[in-house]
Amino acid sequence: MPRISISTTLPDSPHSTVTEPEGVGLSDPQLASARRKMLDVVNALHLTGVQVDIDLPVIAVTGSQSAGKSSLIESISGITLPRASGTCTRSPTECRLSYSTDPWKCVVSLRIFTDSEGKPLGQPLNLPFGEPIFDKSEVEDRIRRAQRAILNPSADHTTFLTDDNDSAAREVSFSTNSVCLQISGPDVEDLSFCDLPGLIASAGSSGSASDIELIKNLVSSYISRSSCIILLTVACETDFQNQGAHQLARTHDPEGSRTIGVLTKPDRIPQGEEDGWLRYIRNQDEALAHGWFAVKQPDSRAIASGITWGEARQKESEFFITVSPWNRLDLEYQNRLGTAKLVERLSDVLSDKISQRLPSIQEELQDLMTVTDEQLNKLPKPPSSDALSEVLHLLSTFSKSLARYLEGTPDADGLLQSIIPAWETFHQVIRSTEPDFRPYERHIAARHPDVHKYVSPKFLLNEEMPYSPSDDSRAIFIDDVMARARQSITRELPHHYPFVVTEQYISSFLSLWQKPAEALFREVQRILIQHVKKFVSGHFSQYPLLQSRVHSIVAEFISSSSDTTLERIQWFRDMERRPRTLSTVHYSDYREKFLGHYKACRPKADQPRETFTNRLETMMEQSSDFQRYINKALTGLTEMGIPGIHPSDLSKLLPPDPYDAAIDIMAGVRAYFQIAYKRFCDNVPMAIDHELVLGLDRDQALEKALRTGLGIGSADAHARCKELIQEPRHVSDRREELMKKRERLETARKQLAEVWL
Repeated sequence: MPRISISTTLPDSPHSTVTEPEGVGLSDPQLASARRKMLDVVNALHLTGVQVDIDLPVIAVTGSQSAGKSSLIESISGITLPRASGTCTRSPTECRLSYSTDPWKCVVSLRIFTDSEGKPLGQPLNLPFGEPIFDKSEVEDRIRRAQRAILNPSADHTTFLTDDNDSAAREVSFSTNSVCLQISGPDVEDLSFCDLPGLIASAGSSGSASDIELIKNLVSSYISRSSCIILLTVACETDFQNQGAHQLARTHDPEGSRTIGVLTKPDRIPQGEEDGWLRYIRNQDEALAHGWFAVKQPDSRAIASGITWGEARQKESEFFITVSPWNRLDLEYQNRLGTAKLVERLSDVLSDKISQRLPSIQEELQDLMTVTDEQLNKLPKPPSSDALSEVLHLLSTFSKSLARYLEGTPDADGLLQSIIPAWETFHQVIRSTEPDFRPYERHIAARHPDVHKYVSPKFLLNEEMPYSPSDDSRAIFIDDVMARARQSITRELPHHYPFVVTEQYISSFLSLWQKPAEALFREVQRILIQHVKKFVSGHFSQYPLLQSRVHSIVAEFISSSSDTTLERIQWFRDMERRPRTLSTVHYSDYREKFLGHYKACRPKADQPRETFTNRLETMMEQSSDFQRYINKALTGLTEMGIPGIHPSDLSKLLPPDPYDAAIDIMAGVRAYFQIAYKRFCDNVPMAIDHELVLGLDRDQALEKALRTGLGIGSADAHARCKELIQEPRHVSDRREELMKKRERLETARKQLAEVWL
């Protein structure tokens, strides 16, 4: 079994090294191999940058400024950190220690997670920073230069290897990018940790007030993770409650299950306060699952005098053995004093945390890769390298899809489904312009409004919904019609009335059709623009610039089609100005039915002929005096030499209804309305549909307009199309982010398989 040893030379000491029988860290050879393998796995995963996506075990060293954190790290790692410049506290420093039979070596590199603008990289860059170091005394200067490179992200990092201007201004105050130290050798133990910038209470004259919160957020980004082991350093020379690092650790680890406390500078405890600090070692105050440790590092004067590492550890041991109250502690708590005991505990806790996490990491990686792939699939495909072909393809598929959409879709919110209510409203409005003829005299209707009201023709129920005017404001009474007819007489023969009366009534309802027709057009135009805009947005959503240009061209095209549509509507209006129909059979049928309807509504006293005919049909089938009188009259007429008279002919002997002429006009006008309104209610919506809606697809007119408007046929078509299909910055950034994440996860999965599985 090989013996583990550790160098006893301080980094800046000129003295030679000695070998001690016992080292620090993973000093048990039986455990070292397995632990080293687990540590290699986690280190390999850290190199991929996947810690951005999943929680990897790590020891994060944190503490308030001047809490002795740097001295502790130097004691563990065997190297010296820069102190005078202060740059060592301005970015994380990752230390990966590993045992090796080869000579001692330190490789310095830069782990870059963000670019010069602070934007995250997908796969972190691991940039070598100089040649490997074989002399410990050279490490401090190399780290100082690496820190300057980190804080000046836009500069070439290699220039800082030779640039000695430490006073030059830095681009950023702090950075999440890390300086990485890979230290190996026969006197090095297997351990990895990350040194975080110390928390500050004030920015100082050279800093910014925002630095306080920046450092706090940087530290929190590490210690908030459930697999992070928090190595909390607390200086005994300062009041415990005033050290902000402890409060921050409690915030992210309130139960203290993953925090290891370290008391530094025990030789500077104010006299009389020693017992108070011992309560932490006994875990009586601020209890932690892994307890508290105390370490004693050499001060700056001892280091300057050339104290060796072995002497430093010997001094530390003598301090805790001889100085009260530390020497009065029970044996149980004596094992919590000294750097060696701390490192052993760190090694145990880290290896335990790694062994707990490794089985689930593979599954988490696979799950994250699946989710990332799904998110990538939801994004639109990247723009084609052949911009002209891409635009032509988009226009072609758009035109074909739009043609199908204009024809109609079964969707509840489809284009035609949205237009149909406008058609129905238009039909109802035109139907309501019916001339409201009333077959009663105005003064009689005024006396008995409940009796002499509008009566809906029953024979229309088989062809349309029943209609009744909402009020009597447009009522035209029979005596009004008669008066107008008489006023219109010029040179006509007696009992003849001018056709102009009929034309005037027809014109009166035709004049009401212009506004409903225009209202229908505007509503269909609005619906069409709304739906086509949505359709364009959905089809060209990947390319906002192209989408905007197509929107503009389509709007212009619809505007042009609107002018043609309005002209067509006006053409139908003009055609209706002169009363005419070729549907003579339908017109005659309607006229006869309306004659019967109006006469049926007339008072009996004004219709002697109709009254006698109705009575005749009722009474002739019964034996009555009325029947005897009829027979007697027919016999008398025969005796007078007028044979062949039918009973119904007797009604001709009675006077006609005085308003028969008005009823004829009313029936003719109303019959024509029935023909004309149906014709108009068909023609106008069909014209709008034909010219405005379907006109978008007729003869590929819109696609041709789009090609012309987009300059497809111009000399610079390729350049124009390339500009048009530039996808939004947020989409390309999101794709790049997911692709980098996918790359990280895949690299981590392969590393895990190669190193561990």
